[in-house]
Amino acid sequence: MRFSVVPAAYVLLLRTTDRGAEVLLQLRQNTGYRDGHWAAAVAGHVERGESVHAAACREATEEVGVTIEPADLEPLTVMHRTHGNHQSVDERVDFFFGCRRWTGEPRLMEAAKTADLRWFPLDDLPDPTVPHERHVVEGVAKGDLPAVTTWGF
Repeated sequence: MRFSVVPAAYVLLLRTTDRGAEVLLQLRQNTGYRDGHWAAAVAGHVERGESVHAAACREATEEVGVTIEPADLEPLTVMHRTHGNHQSVDERVDFFFGCRRWTGEPRLMEAAKTADLRWFPLDDLPDPTVPHERHVVEGVAKGDLPAVTTWGF
């Protein structure tokens, strides 16, 4: 049987302050997946007929109210991920981008699905953070994130 995948785009909004490198995270609620966990502030499924770059930019506007140009998306890693339950919705290819330039001030746009929105140091993430996303952020912090990663296999 062929492997089916659901593609998703993640954007790690990154900034450097006098405290060091930081990432913007959201606290998930009412989504049915990892509610109560901190996660990338910008993430979502790639829609039919949409490029992963277009999806990343669209999600940034929808989730935190900022505008990102595709040229400002820095590829970080592609993660082939599974929950191991053979359900199509849990077979993933996640495209992770970093972004250090955008227009607008990030703000909570989806209060029904997001309980909080905060900046965290890359080397001091909150608990709990979605595990596969923590793996990527920690790889960014260490500077040793491979171009392609796997999770759950």
